[in-house]
Amino acid sequence: MPVNIRQVMTGCVAAMVLVAGAADARDKKKAPPPPPAPPPPPMVYVAWKPIPPEWASPKLTYQPLGPDGVRLSVNRKISPAQTLWNLRSAYNVAALNCLKPEHAEIVVNYRAFLKAHAKTLRATNTKVDAEWRAKYGAGYVKYREKFMTEVYNHFAVPPIMPAFCNAALAMSKDAKTVKSANLTAFATTALPNIEIVFDDFYKRYDQWRADMAAWEVKWGKDAVPGSLVLASSIPINNPPAAVAAPK
Repeated sequence: MPVNIRQVMTGCVAAMVLVAGAADARDKKKAPPPPPAPPPPPMVYVAWKPIPPEWASPKLTYQPLGPDGVRLSVNRKISPAQTLWNLRSAYNVAALNCLKPEHAEIVVNYRAFLKAHAKTLRATNTKVDAEWRAKYGAGYVKYREKFMTEVYNHFAVPPIMPAFCNAALAMSKDAKTVKSANLTAFATTALPNIEIVFDDFYKRYDQWRADMAAWEVKWGKDAVPGSLVLASSIPINNPPAAVAAPK
């Protein structure tokens, strides 16, 4: 019987393909899968820094709280005469600095205040002079002037000015009906009402300082707010929830 060479060759090739395929299958079964790619390191966004109240300077200086928990101030622990004079000083600062249309009445009321109480205010100034002279002797003037500079500076702190102007406007309206004989008594309640806005601001500024200190402990003083950093670089434990690492 004659042999078909083509059929023999085809059969051999097919057999070789089957053997090679089987070998490849065995090799694939034996080879371990490639290890998975390591996950990207966890990242976190650095929180924005706390903002000082009224966008005040982060380097603002002011009086601390006293032992009694009340903030030290040029408007506390002063005589009745000095209280009235400090109120007049606050009124003066307001008349010069509260220039928005909604505060326009302050200037009008201040002029009327000076005219209606001119005699009482002169007597008060004389009394305050006598108090400073009794405390410091012949050189009292420089001490009184230094104190009054502190008083004016106290009322003129820029970030507090809007709240101060509102308080001064309310005071100016109340003062319109006060008789000169009652002016000192009026000052003993009106000045603390103005001082409240300063107490409130400095209380919020104290809180901002505490928040800022906590931020620096948490993120580090050199951290850039809003930047994406490795979670492992955060100085404290329990950092914020991580976000996906950038690709």
